[in-house]
Amino acid sequence: MVINKQVPPGNRVTYSGFDLREMFSTAAKWLEKNASAIDALNVFPVPDGDTGTNMLMTLKSAMDAAQRINENRVSTLAQGLADGALMGARGNSGVILSQMFKGLARGFDGLSSLGPEEMSRALEEATAMAYEGFSKPVEGTMLTVIKDASKVAKRISSNNGSLVELMEAVVEEARNSVDRTPDLLPVLKEAGVVDAGGQGIYVMLSGIYYYLKGESDKILLMEPEIVSATLPPPLAVLQGKSREKQYGYCTEYVVKGMNLKADKLRKKLESKGDSLLVVGDEHILRIHIHTADPGSVLRVGIGMGSLHDLKVQNMDDQHDEFVQMRRLMVPEVDIATVAVVSGKGMEEVFRSLGITAIVPGGQTTNPSTQEILRAIEFVPSKKVIVLPNNENVIMAARQAVSVSTKSVEIIPTTSMPQGISALLAFNNDGSLGSNVSRMTEAMNSVTSIEVTKAVRSNKEGKIKIRKGQYIALVNGDLAAVGESPGEVVEESLRVSLPESAEVITLYSGAYVTPEESEDLAANLRDRYRDMVVEVINGQQPHYEYIISVE
Repeated sequence: MVINKQVPPGNRVTYSGFDLREMFSTAAKWLEKNASAIDALNVFPVPDGDTGTNMLMTLKSAMDAAQRINENRVSTLAQGLADGALMGARGNSGVILSQMFKGLARGFDGLSSLGPEEMSRALEEATAMAYEGFSKPVEGTMLTVIKDASKVAKRISSNNGSLVELMEAVVEEARNSVDRTPDLLPVLKEAGVVDAGGQGIYVMLSGIYYYLKGESDKILLMEPEIVSATLPPPLAVLQGKSREKQYGYCTEYVVKGMNLKADKLRKKLESKGDSLLVVGDEHILRIHIHTADPGSVLRVGIGMGSLHDLKVQNMDDQHDEFVQMRRLMVPEVDIATVAVVSGKGMEEVFRSLGITAIVPGGQTTNPSTQEILRAIEFVPSKKVIVLPNNENVIMAARQAVSVSTKSVEIIPTTSMPQGISALLAFNNDGSLGSNVSRMTEAMNSVTSIEVTKAVRSNKEGKIKIRKGQYIALVNGDLAAVGESPGEVVEESLRVSLPESAEVITLYSGAYVTPEESEDLAANLRDRYRDMVVEVINGQQPHYEYIISVE
Protein backbone atom coordinates (compact mmCIF):
# COMPACT_ATOMS: atom_id res chain seq x y z
CA MET A 1 0.00 0.00 0.00
CA VAL A 2 2.84 2.43 0.77
CA ILE A 3 4.38 1.80 -2.67
CA ASN A 4 0.96 2.11 -4.32
CA LYS A 5 0.35 5.52 -2.76
CA GLN A 6 3.66 6.84 -4.10
CA VAL A 7 2.75 6.02 -7.68
CA PRO A 8 0.53 8.53 -9.53
CA PRO A 9 -2.92 6.91 -10.00
CA GLY A 10 -2.74 6.96 -13.78
CA ASN A 11 0.51 4.97 -13.87
CA ARG A 12 -0.73 2.00 -11.88
CA VAL A 13 -1.38 -1.36 -13.42
CA THR A 14 -4.10 -2.41 -10.97
CA TYR A 15 -6.32 -0.64 -8.46
CA SER A 16 -7.62 -1.68 -5.06
CA GLY A 17 -11.00 -1.41 -3.42
CA PHE A 18 -9.92 1.78 -1.66
CA ASP A 19 -8.92 3.19 -5.06
CA LEU A 20 -12.40 2.37 -6.36
CA ARG A 21 -13.87 4.26 -3.42
CA GLU A 22 -11.66 7.26 -4.17
CA MET A 23 -12.67 7.17 -7.84
CA PHE A 24 -16.30 7.59 -6.86
CA SER A 25 -15.45 10.07 -4.13
CA THR A 26 -13.95 12.31 -6.82
CA ALA A 27 -16.95 11.61 -9.04
CA ALA A 28 -19.25 12.73 -6.21
CA LYS A 29 -17.33 15.99 -5.73
CA TRP A 30 -17.48 16.72 -9.46
CA LEU A 31 -21.17 15.82 -9.64
CA GLU A 32 -21.90 18.13 -6.70
CA LYS A 33 -20.23 20.97 -8.60
CA ASN A 34 -22.39 20.26 -11.65
CA ALA A 35 -25.70 19.29 -9.97
CA SER A 36 -27.51 22.64 -10.29
CA ALA A 37 -26.60 22.97 -13.98
CA ILE A 38 -27.82 19.41 -14.57
CA ASP A 39 -31.09 20.22 -12.78
CA ALA A 40 -31.65 23.04 -15.27
CA LEU A 41 -31.52 20.56 -18.19
CA ASN A 42 -34.19 18.28 -16.76
CA VAL A 43 -37.15 18.00 -19.16
CA PHE A 44 -37.57 14.20 -19.41
CA PRO A 45 -39.52 12.24 -18.27
CA VAL A 46 -40.98 15.25 -16.42
CA PRO A 47 -39.62 18.82 -16.47
CA ASP A 48 -39.21 19.06 -12.71
CA GLY A 49 -35.59 20.17 -12.35
CA ASP A 50 -34.18 17.60 -9.93
CA THR A 51 -32.13 15.06 -11.91
CA GLY A 52 -28.73 16.40 -10.83
CA THR A 53 -29.80 16.63 -7.20
CA ASN A 54 -31.29 13.12 -7.21
CA MET A 55 -28.17 11.59 -8.75
CA LEU A 56 -25.98 13.42 -6.26
CA MET A 57 -28.01 12.30 -3.24
CA THR A 58 -27.95 8.71 -4.52
CA LEU A 59 -24.19 8.82 -5.05
CA LYS A 60 -23.65 10.35 -1.61
CA SER A 61 -25.65 7.51 -0.05
CA ALA A 62 -23.46 5.04 -1.93
CA MET A 63 -20.34 6.79 -0.66
CA ASP A 64 -21.61 6.83 2.94
CA ALA A 65 -21.98 3.05 2.79
CA ALA A 66 -18.55 2.62 1.18
CA GLN A 67 -16.86 4.79 3.82
CA ARG A 68 -17.95 2.30 6.51
CA ILE A 69 -16.07 -0.55 4.82
CA ASN A 70 -12.51 -1.29 5.93
CA GLU A 71 -11.78 -4.25 3.65
CA ASN A 72 -9.58 -3.28 0.67
CA ARG A 73 -11.18 -5.62 -1.89
CA VAL A 74 -12.79 -4.25 -5.06
CA SER A 75 -15.70 -6.65 -4.80
CA THR A 76 -16.46 -5.66 -1.20
CA LEU A 77 -16.33 -1.92 -1.90
CA ALA A 78 -18.40 -2.31 -5.06
CA GLN A 79 -21.08 -4.20 -3.18
CA GLY A 80 -21.09 -1.53 -0.49
CA LEU A 81 -21.56 1.17 -3.10
CA ALA A 82 -24.44 -0.79 -4.64
CA ASP A 83 -26.16 -1.36 -1.29
CA GLY A 84 -25.85 2.29 -0.34
CA ALA A 85 -27.11 3.49 -3.73
CA LEU A 86 -30.18 1.25 -3.52
CA MET A 87 -31.14 2.46 -0.07
CA GLY A 88 -30.55 6.13 -0.90
CA ALA A 89 -31.85 6.18 -4.49
CA ARG A 90 -33.90 9.27 -5.24
CA GLY A 91 -36.04 9.93 -8.27
CA ASN A 92 -36.05 8.23 -11.62
CA SER A 93 -32.39 9.01 -12.30
CA GLY A 94 -31.28 7.91 -8.83
CA VAL A 95 -33.00 4.53 -9.12
CA ILE A 96 -31.40 3.95 -12.53
CA LEU A 97 -28.04 4.95 -11.07
CA SER A 98 -28.52 2.45 -8.25
CA GLN A 99 -29.06 -0.23 -10.89
CA MET A 100 -25.80 0.75 -12.52
CA PHE A 101 -24.00 0.34 -9.20
CA LYS A 102 -25.60 -3.08 -8.83
CA GLY A 103 -24.25 -3.97 -12.27
CA LEU A 104 -20.78 -2.70 -11.36
CA ALA A 105 -20.85 -4.89 -8.25
CA ARG A 106 -21.78 -7.89 -10.37
CA GLY A 107 -18.96 -7.12 -12.79
CA PHE A 108 -16.42 -6.77 -9.95
CA ASP A 109 -17.67 -9.83 -8.06
CA GLY A 110 -14.82 -11.86 -6.56
CA LEU A 111 -12.08 -9.35 -7.46
CA SER A 112 -9.48 -8.01 -5.08
CA SER A 113 -8.19 -5.49 -7.64
CA LEU A 114 -9.16 -4.11 -11.01
CA GLY A 115 -7.61 -3.00 -14.29
CA PRO A 116 -8.86 -2.01 -17.75
CA GLU A 117 -10.47 -5.37 -18.57
CA GLU A 118 -12.26 -5.53 -15.24
CA MET A 119 -13.53 -1.96 -15.58
CA SER A 120 -14.77 -2.72 -19.09
CA ARG A 121 -16.64 -5.81 -17.90
CA ALA A 122 -18.15 -3.89 -14.98
CA LEU A 123 -19.40 -1.09 -17.25
CA GLU A 124 -20.96 -3.71 -19.50
CA GLU A 125 -22.75 -5.25 -16.50
CA ALA A 126 -23.84 -1.77 -15.34
CA THR A 127 -25.43 -1.19 -18.73
CA ALA A 128 -27.23 -4.53 -18.74
CA MET A 129 -28.55 -4.00 -15.21
CA ALA A 130 -29.75 -0.46 -15.97
CA TYR A 131 -31.73 -1.66 -18.98
CA GLU A 132 -33.09 -4.61 -16.99
CA GLY A 133 -35.06 -2.24 -14.77
CA PHE A 134 -37.28 -1.13 -17.68
CA SER A 135 -39.98 -2.91 -19.61
CA LYS A 136 -39.72 -0.17 -22.27
CA PRO A 137 -36.31 1.55 -22.09
CA VAL A 138 -36.09 4.95 -23.78
CA GLU A 139 -33.03 5.87 -25.85
CA GLY A 140 -31.52 9.32 -25.70
CA THR A 141 -31.27 9.06 -21.91
CA MET A 142 -28.64 8.06 -19.35
CA LEU A 143 -29.21 4.47 -20.50
CA THR A 144 -27.85 5.32 -23.94
CA VAL A 145 -24.84 7.17 -22.53
CA ILE A 146 -23.70 4.31 -20.27
CA LYS A 147 -24.30 1.86 -23.14
CA ASP A 148 -22.19 3.86 -25.58
CA ALA A 149 -19.46 4.34 -22.99
CA SER A 150 -19.34 0.62 -22.18
CA LYS A 151 -19.00 -0.29 -25.86
CA VAL A 152 -15.94 1.93 -26.19
CA ALA A 153 -14.52 0.50 -22.98
CA LYS A 154 -14.84 -3.03 -24.36
CA ARG A 155 -13.02 -2.07 -27.55
CA ILE A 156 -10.23 -0.18 -25.78
CA SER A 157 -9.67 -2.89 -23.14
CA SER A 158 -8.37 -5.25 -25.81
CA ASN A 159 -5.52 -2.85 -26.68
CA ASN A 160 -3.43 -3.65 -23.58
CA GLY A 161 -3.49 -0.02 -22.52
CA SER A 162 -3.78 1.48 -19.05
CA LEU A 163 -6.96 2.20 -17.12
CA VAL A 164 -6.44 5.93 -17.52
CA GLU A 165 -6.26 5.49 -21.31
CA LEU A 166 -9.45 3.44 -21.24
CA MET A 167 -11.28 6.03 -19.15
CA GLU A 168 -10.08 8.85 -21.37
CA ALA A 169 -11.76 7.14 -24.34
CA VAL A 170 -14.84 6.33 -22.23
CA VAL A 171 -15.26 9.96 -21.15
CA GLU A 172 -14.86 11.24 -24.71
CA GLU A 173 -17.52 8.83 -25.97
CA ALA A 174 -19.83 9.68 -23.06
CA ARG A 175 -19.60 13.34 -24.00
CA ASN A 176 -20.34 12.56 -27.65
CA SER A 177 -23.25 10.36 -26.59
CA VAL A 178 -24.73 13.16 -24.47
CA ASP A 179 -24.37 15.50 -27.44
CA ARG A 180 -26.39 13.05 -29.56
CA THR A 181 -29.30 12.67 -27.10
CA PRO A 182 -31.47 15.42 -28.68
CA ASP A 183 -31.38 13.49 -31.96
CA LEU A 184 -32.73 10.39 -30.21
CA LEU A 185 -35.34 11.95 -27.93
CA PRO A 186 -37.54 14.60 -29.61
CA VAL A 187 -38.58 16.28 -26.33
CA LEU A 188 -34.93 17.22 -25.76
CA LYS A 189 -34.57 18.73 -29.21
CA GLU A 190 -37.78 20.70 -28.76
CA ALA A 191 -36.47 22.08 -25.46
CA GLY A 192 -32.99 22.76 -26.83
CA VAL A 193 -31.20 20.70 -24.16
CA VAL A 194 -29.24 17.48 -23.83
CA ASP A 195 -30.44 14.73 -21.51
CA ALA A 196 -29.91 15.63 -17.85
CA GLY A 197 -29.34 12.04 -16.68
CA GLY A 198 -26.90 11.40 -19.51
CA GLN A 199 -25.06 14.58 -18.54
CA GLY A 200 -24.87 13.26 -14.97
CA ILE A 201 -23.30 9.98 -16.15
CA TYR A 202 -20.76 11.91 -18.22
CA VAL A 203 -19.85 14.04 -15.20
CA MET A 204 -19.40 10.97 -12.98
CA LEU A 205 -17.19 9.19 -15.51
CA SER A 206 -15.19 12.41 -15.86
CA GLY A 207 -14.70 12.44 -12.08
CA ILE A 208 -13.25 8.92 -12.19
CA TYR A 209 -10.93 10.02 -15.00
CA TYR A 210 -9.78 13.07 -13.01
CA TYR A 211 -8.89 10.79 -10.09
CA LEU A 212 -6.86 8.49 -12.34
CA LYS A 213 -4.97 11.50 -13.70
CA GLY A 214 -4.19 12.63 -10.16
CA GLU A 215 -6.36 15.76 -10.48
CA SER A 216 -8.91 15.15 -7.72
CA ASP A 217 -8.01 18.38 -5.93
CA LYS A 218 -8.19 20.49 -9.10
CA ILE A 219 -11.91 19.94 -9.66
CA LEU A 220 -12.71 22.28 -6.76
CA LEU A 221 -11.32 25.11 -8.91
CA MET A 222 -12.94 24.00 -12.17
CA GLU A 223 -16.14 25.34 -13.70
CA PRO A 224 -19.13 22.99 -14.29
CA GLU A 225 -18.77 21.04 -17.53
CA ILE A 226 -22.15 20.94 -19.27
CA VAL A 227 -22.51 19.64 -22.81
CA SER A 228 -24.34 22.25 -24.89
CA ALA A 229 -27.25 21.22 -27.07
CA THR A 230 -26.89 21.69 -30.82
CA LEU A 231 -29.66 24.28 -30.71
CA PRO A 232 -29.74 27.38 -28.51
CA PRO A 233 -32.20 26.93 -25.61
CA PRO A 234 -35.65 28.02 -26.80
CA LEU A 235 -38.53 28.72 -24.47
CA ALA A 236 -41.03 26.23 -25.90
CA VAL A 237 -40.86 24.00 -22.84
CA LEU A 238 -41.46 27.00 -20.60
CA GLN A 239 -44.34 28.64 -22.39
CA GLY A 240 -46.91 26.92 -20.23
CA LYS A 241 -48.21 24.29 -22.65
CA SER A 242 -47.28 21.59 -20.19
CA ARG A 243 -49.61 23.00 -17.53
CA GLU A 244 -52.50 21.73 -19.63
CA LYS A 245 -51.59 18.28 -18.33
CA GLN A 246 -51.18 17.18 -14.74
CA TYR A 247 -47.97 15.35 -13.89
CA GLY A 248 -49.30 13.76 -10.70
CA TYR A 249 -47.10 12.46 -7.91
CA CYS A 250 -43.59 11.04 -7.89
CA THR A 251 -44.05 8.12 -5.50
CA GLU A 252 -41.15 6.15 -4.04
CA TYR A 253 -40.75 3.58 -1.30
CA VAL A 254 -38.80 0.50 -0.24
CA VAL A 255 -40.46 -2.87 0.38
CA LYS A 256 -38.71 -5.29 2.73
CA GLY A 257 -39.76 -8.91 3.07
CA MET A 258 -38.98 -12.51 2.13
CA ASN A 259 -39.00 -14.01 -1.36
CA LEU A 260 -39.92 -10.72 -2.98
CA LYS A 261 -40.49 -10.89 -6.74
CA ALA A 262 -39.60 -7.74 -8.70
CA ASP A 263 -41.42 -8.93 -11.84
CA LYS A 264 -44.58 -9.67 -9.87
CA LEU A 265 -44.61 -6.26 -8.21
CA ARG A 266 -43.78 -4.52 -11.51
CA LYS A 267 -46.72 -6.23 -13.23
CA LYS A 268 -49.11 -5.09 -10.48
CA LEU A 269 -47.94 -1.49 -10.78
CA GLU A 270 -47.69 -1.12 -14.56
CA SER A 271 -51.29 0.07 -14.95
CA LYS A 272 -51.05 2.63 -12.14
CA GLY A 273 -48.66 5.14 -13.74
CA ASP A 274 -45.54 5.63 -15.80
CA SER A 275 -41.77 5.98 -15.32
CA LEU A 276 -42.06 2.77 -13.30
CA LEU A 277 -38.91 1.22 -11.86
CA VAL A 278 -38.80 -1.79 -9.55
CA VAL A 279 -35.27 -2.81 -8.56
CA GLY A 280 -33.60 -4.82 -5.82
CA ASP A 281 -33.55 -8.46 -4.75
CA GLU A 282 -35.71 -11.01 -2.94
CA HIS A 283 -35.26 -9.23 0.41
CA ILE A 284 -35.56 -5.56 -0.55
CA LEU A 285 -37.14 -3.76 -3.51
CA ARG A 286 -37.16 -0.06 -4.33
CA ILE A 287 -40.15 1.29 -6.24
CA HIS A 288 -40.35 4.51 -8.25
CA ILE A 289 -43.45 5.54 -10.22
CA HIS A 290 -45.23 8.66 -11.48
CA THR A 291 -48.89 8.22 -10.63
CA ALA A 292 -52.14 10.12 -10.13
CA ASP A 293 -53.08 7.84 -7.22
CA PRO A 294 -50.22 7.30 -4.73
CA GLY A 295 -52.55 5.48 -2.32
CA SER A 296 -53.18 2.62 -4.73
CA VAL A 297 -49.44 2.28 -5.35
CA LEU A 298 -48.71 2.11 -1.62
CA ARG A 299 -51.43 -0.50 -1.08
CA VAL A 300 -49.78 -2.80 -3.62
CA GLY A 301 -46.50 -2.55 -1.71
CA ILE A 302 -48.17 -3.17 1.66
CA GLY A 303 -49.56 -6.40 0.26
CA MET A 304 -46.02 -7.70 -0.34
CA GLY A 305 -44.07 -6.60 2.73
CA SER A 306 -43.23 -3.73 5.06
CA LEU A 307 -42.83 -0.23 3.60
CA HIS A 308 -39.91 2.08 4.33
CA ASP A 309 -38.52 5.43 3.11
CA LEU A 310 -41.86 6.61 1.70
CA LYS A 311 -41.71 9.76 -0.41
CA VAL A 312 -44.57 11.35 -2.36
CA GLN A 313 -43.91 14.61 -4.23
CA ASN A 314 -46.35 16.72 -6.22
CA MET A 315 -44.69 16.95 -9.64
CA ASP A 316 -46.90 19.85 -10.74
CA ASP A 317 -45.40 21.96 -7.95
CA GLN A 318 -41.93 20.74 -8.91
CA HIS A 319 -42.57 21.70 -12.53
CA ASP A 320 -43.65 25.21 -11.58
CA GLU A 321 -40.45 25.64 -9.57
CA PHE A 322 -38.44 24.32 -12.51
CA VAL A 323 -40.07 26.81 -14.89
CA GLN A 324 -39.17 29.68 -12.59
CA MET A 325 -35.59 28.39 -12.31
CA ARG A 326 -35.25 28.20 -16.10
CA ARG A 327 -36.82 31.61 -16.49
CA LEU A 328 -34.24 33.19 -14.19
CA MET A 329 -31.50 31.64 -16.33
CA VAL A 330 -32.68 33.29 -19.56
CA PRO A 331 -30.68 36.47 -20.21
CA GLU A 332 -32.56 39.73 -20.61
CA VAL A 333 -32.82 41.17 -24.12
CA ASP A 334 -33.86 44.66 -25.17
CA ILE A 335 -36.32 43.43 -27.80
CA ALA A 336 -37.59 39.84 -27.87
CA THR A 337 -38.92 38.10 -30.96
CA VAL A 338 -41.69 35.50 -31.02
CA ALA A 339 -42.61 33.45 -34.11
CA VAL A 340 -45.28 30.88 -34.93
CA VAL A 341 -43.47 28.06 -36.72
CA SER A 342 -44.48 24.65 -38.10
CA GLY A 343 -41.96 21.87 -38.80
CA LYS A 344 -38.84 20.78 -36.93
CA GLY A 345 -36.51 21.91 -39.70
CA MET A 346 -38.22 25.28 -39.86
CA GLU A 347 -37.86 25.63 -36.10
CA GLU A 348 -34.12 25.06 -36.44
CA VAL A 349 -33.93 27.77 -39.11
CA PHE A 350 -35.68 30.30 -36.86
CA ARG A 351 -33.55 29.36 -33.87
CA SER A 352 -30.36 29.70 -35.89
CA LEU A 353 -31.47 33.25 -36.71
CA GLY A 354 -31.83 34.11 -33.01
CA ILE A 355 -35.58 33.91 -32.41
CA THR A 356 -36.30 34.30 -28.69
CA ALA A 357 -39.33 32.02 -28.51
CA ILE A 358 -41.25 29.73 -30.84
CA VAL A 359 -44.96 28.99 -30.65
CA PRO A 360 -45.57 25.70 -32.49
CA GLY A 361 -48.37 25.89 -35.02
CA GLY A 362 -49.40 26.97 -38.49
CA GLN A 363 -51.81 25.81 -41.16
CA THR A 364 -54.62 23.63 -39.65
CA THR A 365 -52.94 23.87 -36.21
CA ASN A 366 -53.33 27.56 -35.44
CA PRO A 367 -52.15 28.42 -31.92
CA SER A 368 -54.63 30.05 -29.59
CA THR A 369 -54.52 33.62 -28.37
CA GLN A 370 -53.56 32.26 -24.95
CA GLU A 371 -50.56 30.34 -26.33
CA ILE A 372 -49.26 33.43 -28.13
CA LEU A 373 -49.88 35.60 -25.07
CA ARG A 374 -48.02 33.11 -22.89
CA ALA A 375 -44.95 33.39 -25.09
CA ILE A 376 -45.15 37.18 -25.17
CA GLU A 377 -45.40 37.43 -21.39
CA PHE A 378 -42.66 34.89 -20.79
CA VAL A 379 -39.86 36.24 -23.01
CA PRO A 380 -37.29 38.26 -21.02
CA SER A 381 -38.10 41.70 -22.41
CA LYS A 382 -40.77 44.40 -22.09
CA LYS A 383 -40.61 44.99 -25.85
CA VAL A 384 -41.68 42.18 -28.18
CA ILE A 385 -42.05 41.64 -31.91
CA VAL A 386 -44.41 38.86 -33.07
CA LEU A 387 -44.20 37.06 -36.42
CA PRO A 388 -47.49 35.16 -37.02
CA ASN A 389 -46.22 33.57 -40.30
CA ASN A 390 -49.77 32.61 -41.32
CA GLU A 391 -52.74 34.74 -42.31
CA ASN A 392 -55.03 32.74 -40.00
CA VAL A 393 -52.81 33.47 -36.99
CA ILE A 394 -52.68 37.26 -37.33
CA MET A 395 -56.05 37.82 -35.62
CA ALA A 396 -55.10 35.66 -32.60
CA ALA A 397 -51.79 37.53 -32.37
CA ARG A 398 -53.61 40.88 -32.37
CA GLN A 399 -55.92 39.70 -29.60
CA ALA A 400 -52.88 38.61 -27.57
CA VAL A 401 -51.27 42.01 -28.08
CA SER A 402 -54.45 43.79 -26.93
CA VAL A 403 -54.29 42.17 -23.48
CA SER A 404 -50.52 42.04 -23.03
CA THR A 405 -48.86 44.23 -20.43
CA LYS A 406 -45.85 44.73 -22.70
CA SER A 407 -45.07 46.93 -25.70
CA VAL A 408 -45.75 44.50 -28.55
CA GLU A 409 -45.65 44.99 -32.32
CA ILE A 410 -46.84 42.55 -34.96
CA ILE A 411 -45.10 42.15 -38.30
CA PRO A 412 -48.03 40.70 -40.31
CA THR A 413 -46.09 37.90 -41.96
CA THR A 414 -48.35 35.42 -43.75
CA SER A 415 -45.72 32.75 -44.51
CA MET A 416 -42.59 31.37 -42.93
CA PRO A 417 -40.33 32.72 -45.74
CA GLN A 418 -41.65 36.19 -44.92
CA GLY A 419 -40.92 35.54 -41.24
CA ILE A 420 -37.37 34.41 -42.04
CA SER A 421 -36.71 37.46 -44.19
CA ALA A 422 -38.10 39.75 -41.48
CA LEU A 423 -35.97 38.10 -38.82
CA LEU A 424 -32.85 38.49 -40.96
CA ALA A 425 -33.52 42.24 -40.95
CA PHE A 426 -33.81 42.42 -37.16
CA ASN A 427 -31.16 44.61 -35.52
CA ASN A 428 -30.39 43.95 -31.85
CA ASP A 429 -29.14 47.52 -31.44
CA GLY A 430 -32.11 49.16 -33.14
CA SER A 431 -35.23 50.61 -31.53
CA LEU A 432 -38.60 48.87 -31.56
CA GLY A 433 -39.93 51.31 -34.17
CA SER A 434 -36.92 51.10 -36.49
CA ASN A 435 -36.97 47.29 -36.34
CA VAL A 436 -40.65 47.20 -37.23
CA SER A 437 -39.94 49.35 -40.29
CA ARG A 438 -36.92 47.32 -41.39
CA MET A 439 -38.61 43.97 -40.84
CA THR A 440 -41.83 45.01 -42.60
CA GLU A 441 -39.84 46.19 -45.61
CA ALA A 442 -37.88 42.92 -45.66
CA MET A 443 -41.08 40.88 -45.37
CA ASN A 444 -42.53 42.60 -48.44
CA SER A 445 -39.40 41.93 -50.51
CA VAL A 446 -40.00 38.15 -50.49
CA THR A 447 -42.10 36.12 -52.88
CA SER A 448 -43.55 33.10 -51.04
CA ILE A 449 -44.74 29.99 -52.82
CA GLU A 450 -46.58 27.23 -50.96
CA VAL A 451 -47.25 23.87 -52.57
CA THR A 452 -49.91 21.59 -51.13
CA LYS A 453 -52.51 19.03 -52.18
CA ALA A 454 -56.12 20.07 -52.84
CA VAL A 455 -58.46 18.50 -50.29
CA ARG A 456 -61.56 19.05 -52.49
CA SER A 457 -62.48 19.90 -56.06
CA ASN A 458 -62.94 23.60 -56.72
CA LYS A 459 -62.78 26.34 -59.31
CA GLU A 460 -61.01 29.67 -58.90
CA GLY A 461 -61.60 31.98 -61.81
CA LYS A 462 -60.76 30.00 -64.93
CA ILE A 463 -58.67 27.42 -63.07
CA LYS A 464 -60.31 24.09 -62.26
CA ILE A 465 -58.95 22.03 -59.38
CA ARG A 466 -59.62 18.36 -58.79
CA LYS A 467 -59.35 16.84 -55.33
CA GLY A 468 -55.88 15.30 -54.92
CA GLN A 469 -54.12 17.59 -57.41
CA TYR A 470 -51.20 19.72 -56.30
CA ILE A 471 -51.66 23.47 -56.16
CA ALA A 472 -49.19 26.32 -55.75
CA LEU A 473 -50.08 29.56 -53.96
CA VAL A 474 -47.92 32.60 -54.69
CA ASN A 475 -48.22 35.09 -51.84
CA GLY A 476 -51.54 33.44 -51.02
CA ASP A 477 -53.02 33.49 -54.54
CA LEU A 478 -53.54 30.39 -56.66
CA ALA A 479 -50.90 30.28 -59.41
CA ALA A 480 -50.60 26.69 -60.65
CA VAL A 481 -52.31 23.28 -60.61
CA GLY A 482 -50.69 19.98 -61.57
CA GLU A 483 -50.23 16.29 -60.93
CA SER A 484 -46.89 16.51 -59.10
CA PRO A 485 -45.25 18.94 -56.65
CA GLY A 486 -42.34 19.54 -59.02
CA GLU A 487 -44.69 20.42 -61.87
CA VAL A 488 -46.52 23.13 -59.92
CA VAL A 489 -43.28 24.50 -58.44
CA GLU A 490 -41.81 25.01 -61.89
CA GLU A 491 -45.02 26.48 -63.28
CA SER A 492 -45.49 28.88 -60.35
CA LEU A 493 -41.91 30.11 -60.72
CA ARG A 494 -42.42 30.60 -64.45
CA VAL A 495 -45.38 32.94 -63.93
CA SER A 496 -44.22 34.77 -60.79
CA LEU A 497 -40.42 34.94 -60.68
CA PRO A 498 -39.38 38.59 -60.15
CA GLU A 499 -36.76 39.94 -62.56
CA SER A 500 -34.61 41.00 -59.61
CA ALA A 501 -34.66 37.53 -57.99
CA GLU A 502 -31.27 36.08 -57.06
CA VAL A 503 -31.98 33.23 -54.64
CA ILE A 504 -34.57 30.43 -54.61
CA THR A 505 -34.81 28.51 -51.34
CA LEU A 506 -36.79 25.25 -51.26
CA TYR A 507 -38.02 24.15 -47.82
CA SER A 508 -39.03 20.53 -48.30
CA GLY A 509 -41.97 19.10 -46.35
CA ALA A 510 -42.22 16.22 -43.91
CA TYR A 511 -43.15 13.68 -46.60
CA VAL A 512 -40.74 14.77 -49.33
CA THR A 513 -37.65 12.56 -49.68
CA PRO A 514 -34.17 14.10 -49.99
CA GLU A 515 -33.88 12.58 -53.47
CA GLU A 516 -37.10 14.27 -54.61
CA SER A 517 -36.07 17.70 -53.33
CA GLU A 518 -32.56 17.42 -54.76
CA ASP A 519 -33.92 16.36 -58.17
CA LEU A 520 -36.23 19.37 -58.21
CA ALA A 521 -33.37 21.67 -57.15
CA ALA A 522 -31.19 20.27 -59.96
CA ASN A 523 -33.92 21.03 -62.51
CA LEU A 524 -34.25 24.58 -61.21
CA ARG A 525 -30.49 25.13 -61.27
CA ASP A 526 -30.43 23.98 -64.85
CA ARG A 527 -33.27 26.32 -65.78
CA TYR A 528 -32.16 29.37 -63.76
CA ARG A 529 -28.40 29.26 -64.23
CA ASP A 530 -27.79 32.78 -62.90
CA MET A 531 -29.58 32.10 -59.64
CA VAL A 532 -28.64 30.35 -56.40
CA VAL A 533 -30.96 27.44 -55.58
CA GLU A 534 -30.81 26.13 -52.00
CA VAL A 535 -32.58 23.17 -50.35
CA ILE A 536 -33.45 23.02 -46.63
CA ASN A 537 -35.35 20.18 -44.98
CA GLY A 538 -38.12 22.17 -43.32
CA GLN A 539 -40.13 19.06 -42.29
CA GLN A 540 -43.29 21.16 -42.29
CA PRO A 541 -46.61 19.28 -42.47
CA HIS A 542 -49.30 19.97 -45.09
CA TYR A 543 -46.97 21.69 -47.58
CA GLU A 544 -44.76 19.61 -49.87
CA TYR A 545 -42.68 22.72 -50.49
CA ILE A 546 -42.52 26.21 -49.10
CA ILE A 547 -40.39 28.37 -51.38
CA SER A 548 -38.73 31.70 -50.77
CA VAL A 549 -37.73 33.84 -53.75
CA GLU A 550 -35.54 36.87 -53.04
